[in-house]
Amino acid sequence: MRKNAIKVLTLLAAVLFLSVTVLELKADARAGGGRSMGSRGSRSYSRPAPTYQQSAPPRQQTAPTANPAVQQPAGGGFMRSMAGGLVGGMLGGMLFRSLGFSGMGGGMGSGIGIFEIILIAGIGYLIYRFIKKKREESSNGPFNQSQYNSGNAPSNVTPIFGSEQNSMQQTGDLETGLSHIRQFDPAFDEGRFNDLVMDNFFKIQGAWMNRDLSSVSNLLTSDMSRTMQQDIDKLLRDKQINRLENIAVRSVEATEAWQESGQDYITALIYANLLDYTTDDSSGAVVSGSKTDPVKFEEYWTFTRPVGGGSWKLSGIDQK
Repeated sequence: MRKNAIKVLTLLAAVLFLSVTVLELKADARAGGGRSMGSRGSRSYSRPAPTYQQSAPPRQQTAPTANPAVQQPAGGGFMRSMAGGLVGGMLGGMLFRSLGFSGMGGGMGSGIGIFEIILIAGIGYLIYRFIKKKREESSNGPFNQSQYNSGNAPSNVTPIFGSEQNSMQQTGDLETGLSHIRQFDPAFDEGRFNDLVMDNFFKIQGAWMNRDLSSVSNLLTSDMSRTMQQDIDKLLRDKQINRLENIAVRSVEATEAWQESGQDYITALIYANLLDYTTDDSSGAVVSGSKTDPVKFEEYWTFTRPVGGGSWKLSGIDQK
């Protein structure tokens, strides 16, 4: 009996490990890997301010961000189908046991059968979902929502998203920051900056797919270049290529602007979609992602330059 209990616990631990590691894998592998990275200066530890432009409602209708699974259609479908299969397996196991059948080797008394494995896998998956749900709730809680403030509001005040008051506040903060930038650079134009962000976005994604950052070294800060190069080195070691196709940038708009330590900073929200998948160098087989299901995403890209002029360089990427 004790030996069987050890077997069950070992198998449960293995299933839980696979749930947390394998199921958590994302198809996102574009530049930045679908994660937050880099620096936003003194604002690195606060989330970028959301945008309240009039164009926001229709964009949210085409790519809602309340549920992260929407941004990864392939992953969401996989999770749902696997959950259904596990539940079906558990029900089937109980049905077969009620009819007098046991697992391979006589059931729990003399070994672990197929139905016991399915049952344990189901328990591991439910634990994984519970942990993931708690993590999402904590990241979307009032404490984190308060970080959407630009740092001037009290930390215990939670903004009411979509309200007219907060819309005016965020717009005012952005315009104040842009006016400070224009004081030292009268030729600065927000529209041209947004076009520059879009151009740099395509250039950086292209260099990432080619696994060679030399062509965009002047567009990245040293920290960003080092971090991306580490990711590219891993792709080269694994003999894989991250392929990005049908890239479509739907909108680019500045959400924050400020100056500190002799540097201009502007954070822009990029809304785009693309085919994002990784293939094996030798066989060309798809090892992650999808060649048919596009990935929709919204990311904050922060650019910096010396006050008064100079080239804008990507310093940070944050997920919305």
